[in-house]
Amino acid sequence: MLYLDHAATTPVRPEVRAAMLPYLTDRFGNPSSHHTVGEAAAAALDDARSRVAAVLGMRAGDIVFTAGGTEADNLAIKGLAIGAALRRGTPVHVITTPIEHEAVLASCDYLERVHGYSVTHVGVDPTGLVDPDAVAAAIRPHTALVTIGYANNEVGTVQDAAALARVTSAAGIPLHLDAVQGAGWLPLRDTGADALSIAGHKIGAPQGTGILAVRGRLPLEPLVHGGGQERGRRSGTENVAGAVAVALALELAEAERDEAATRVAALRDAFITRVLAHVPSARLTGHPVQRLPGTASFTFAGTSGEAVLLELERRGVVSSSGSACAAGSDEPSHVLLALGISPEVAQTSVRFTFGHGLRTDLAPVADAVAAAVAAVGR
Repeated sequence: MLYLDHAATTPVRPEVRAAMLPYLTDRFGNPSSHHTVGEAAAAALDDARSRVAAVLGMRAGDIVFTAGGTEADNLAIKGLAIGAALRRGTPVHVITTPIEHEAVLASCDYLERVHGYSVTHVGVDPTGLVDPDAVAAAIRPHTALVTIGYANNEVGTVQDAAALARVTSAAGIPLHLDAVQGAGWLPLRDTGADALSIAGHKIGAPQGTGILAVRGRLPLEPLVHGGGQERGRRSGTENVAGAVAVALALELAEAERDEAATRVAALRDAFITRVLAHVPSARLTGHPVQRLPGTASFTFAGTSGEAVLLELERRGVVSSSGSACAAGSDEPSHVLLALGISPEVAQTSVRFTFGHGLRTDLAPVADAVAAAVAAVGR
């Protein structure tokens, strides 16, 4: 079986398993305990925080360990918006796009629905790119945050982070980048962002691990209250094993990034070319060039995306119809609808996402796609 759904989750790397094992067994201390066992755990946590900060080019105090990308997005968006509103004493305005992950969209909806904040969804072009000038035009005097995905989780389109950061910096507004899909593929240093969200299970750490990197100067209202861990930004006994795991996974992914991105992008491009040549109904979704090295997504008009997936799995290929967080939904992808794709065609989407370790030619997979589409076409 060939697993091509790495955007949903990745296997835990052997090095990561080995690094975290001691903190699941004999080094089990609570980092807040003032004795040798607790102090050893605290030292491991501090080390993990410093290593993450070094990869991201931030300070150790800027790093908050979370339970995943969804929590990191929620903490960034709600925490920064509410923090700004409390400081100003008035409701604030948030800017995002309609193609964001559900964690971003639902957080913005919560702010609008519960707190009365205003939210603007800046549109994207048919390839999924947001125009920085459109973001600039959407800024208001009470805008407190711009939150945009560095790379889209369904179609793989990569935004111009530097251009977005120039806009937000000029306006004095924090920029939050959801970098869950970008980590390991795209540069994370010097993006210009004030906050970055990362999910450990996308880069070879276990599910339930994550990072929010947020500049310490920004007022961040916590979502979880209690003992004041993580500099008061996320209370609760820290997951030391998880922090050690995600720190090492991030270091490994960053060390491999340039070579892996070049190698996998070449294999991806050959795969896309072969699918488009052999499947008449195939249409590539997302930007043709400005896309993640490990993502190839298509629609196959005249089919059912789910039927194609079943046929592919019968042929030994595991892929997905889009975001795993929307699994089970009968509705067409909100991302594809925002790109101007009709609901009927959007429901024929299939996404192939590759890992850092991909080294084999994907021609057999493209041939399996052609056979699967032919088998279910109507």
